[in-house]
Amino acid sequence: MTTDKEQLTSGQRAAPADVLIRLEGVHKQFGKHVVFKDLTVSFRRGETAVVLGASGVGKSVMLKLILGLLKPDRGHIFIDHTDVTTLRERELIPLRTRFGMLFQGAALFDFLTVYENVAFALHEHKRLAEDEIRRIVARKLALVDMQGTENLLPEELSGGMRKRVGLARAIAIDPEVILYDEPTMGLDPVTADTINELILRCRRELKTTSIVVTHDMQSAYKVGDRLIMLYDGGVIADGTPDQIRRHGDIRVQRFIHGDAGLTAAPMG
Repeated sequence: MTTDKEQLTSGQRAAPADVLIRLEGVHKQFGKHVVFKDLTVSFRRGETAVVLGASGVGKSVMLKLILGLLKPDRGHIFIDHTDVTTLRERELIPLRTRFGMLFQGAALFDFLTVYENVAFALHEHKRLAEDEIRRIVARKLALVDMQGTENLLPEELSGGMRKRVGLARAIAIDPEVILYDEPTMGLDPVTADTINELILRCRRELKTTSIVVTHDMQSAYKVGDRLIMLYDGGVIADGTPDQIRRHGDIRVQRFIHGDAGLTAAPMG
């Protein structure tokens, strides 16, 4: 019997209705540094896709392109068949409310309490009574196991706690897509695994589409339905975790094993 996960990542070409986000022929460079050249990649509804690659390969740039925070030099980015590269800034605002993002380091506002951080997008984008906002914030904090911290400031939180609050803020307005930028960076192994479990919980309970940018292979294997590896401006590997483990490209094997000395892909 084929599971939903196997059907989602079978390697078959996704039907157009299944594709939520598509980057098509994207080129981006900063000065003389070329980040992407003719990059084409799609993300399907309901999947958790993990984007891998060495530092500087453009993983975080990809997220900014999807959000419209950066524009490609050439190419197109489609969200639900809308070419967002043609939209003006004010037209991007409602589109961005469909996304939640967990930034590197959580990026909490230091001068706001936990409650104020999580409620920020609700105040900005929703017309709700304060009592309703309080109920929503309480639910989101409970989902990430941070209930009772509403009155604390970010400086009173550990790194893992800040990541949890950052995730609560990302999901506050019930986004359709959650973007995770190096969610386990700087965390000890146990705390990192707690974040992985929360990513899985959010996917399960909120039914979101997720794009996770990381170089943490343990995290990638645990949360990813599909792994995509970037190298030299494009995609060199795209498949299920098992397919990536067995991938024949030596550049992929060196990365996933953390061994620059590998000269042939491991067998088995």
